[in-house]
Amino acid sequence: MANLEYEEKYYEQGLVYIAGSDEAGRGPLAGPLVVAACILPKGYKNELINDSKKLTDKKRRYLYEIIKKDALAYHIEVIDIETIDILNIYQASKLGMKICLEKLHIKPQAALLDAMSVNMDYPVESIIKGDEKSISIAAASILAKVYRDDLMIEYDILYPQYDFKKNKGYGTKKHLEALEIYGITPIHRKTYDPVKTMLLPTLF
Repeated sequence: MANLEYEEKYYEQGLVYIAGSDEAGRGPLAGPLVVAACILPKGYKNELINDSKKLTDKKRRYLYEIIKKDALAYHIEVIDIETIDILNIYQASKLGMKICLEKLHIKPQAALLDAMSVNMDYPVESIIKGDEKSISIAAASILAKVYRDDLMIEYDILYPQYDFKKNKGYGTKKHLEALEIYGITPIHRKTYDPVKTMLLPTLF
């Protein structure tokens, strides 16, 4: 369970608005990156909130609604495929986190990020495996994951051959087989292999 250890360090300094930020979708071959940030009430506790990857889809969706209701502020940002291919996924993640923090309707007094760092005019702490350690980051990870999953379910309707509803754009066997048979869709990341290799001109 994610806890308040990192948040409490800032509470002890008299700060109240501590934002957590995380992303979903760094690894998939297809689909956008989704980044979220949220500020939970001071001392907020919910024993169910944890790293989104450790939760069932049903539990994530249940918590998604609770977090949106309970958070003092939250923002979800979608970084499109073109931006990912231009910047690379690391820089796209940083951009998404910066945008999310800037768009929160309450300005954070400090921010906790999952293994990333961005320049803001307040303290920003990068925490390795932060979605397992900080409730604010874990809450953001749930917001990002559920929102992105829903986007991929919509893409599954457009491109049913790729099984996006189940694989969410990751390179599963069925997804890779569909790439070989049907080719690349507009939502595939052109800088990711095997998509990148498929785009190279054939040499005779």
